Amino acid sequence: MTRPSQLVLDAVGTLARLGLAAIWLISGALKISDSGQTYIAVKAYDVLPSGLVSPVATALPLIELALGLLLLFGLGIRIVSVLSILMFAVLIAAIAQSWVRGLSIDCGCFGGGGQVANGQTQYPQEIARDTGFALLAVWLVARPWTWLALDGWLGRGRGNSGETGDDYRVIAEGNQ
Repeated sequence: MTRPSQLVLDAVGTLARLGLAAIWLISGALKISDSGQTYIAVKAYDVLPSGLVSPVATALPLIELALGLLLLFGLGIRIVSVLSILMFAVLIAAIAQSWVRGLSIDCGCFGGGGQVANGQTQYPQEIARDTGFALLAVWLVARPWTWLALDGWLGRGRGNSGETGDDYRVIAEGNQ
């Protein structure tokens, strides 16, 4: 039988998964809809050799959309969450280095991006926001069991009963 605390944790995990999926899907869709602006945003960070700016600007929204879709459907939640943490770490590092170097750019995290007027940057808010998003992914790494996830239906969730996290751990340990 499922305990009330288990239901609350499952609900929190589901909201974290769907929230993170929405973040990646919105970010990726906005970037892919204006690939020229995404190129400008990536170039504005001034860290990549010119030959890598275009491939990164092309790949970034595709990676974000893939992460978003996998999370939306609940497929590979723990692995996708680890990848999300890595992506957020790279994005936070990119924003931080721009701040330290005195660049005046918009991060382009949700479309747009590129040069902005001096004093118009929002580096602390962008870093705090991305840190918060990364914490959602940390939650899902620690506790990937959520409702309406393909992982559970494919036997990679908590086990067939879907009642306890302990079932998942037993299955995971048995597959090693």
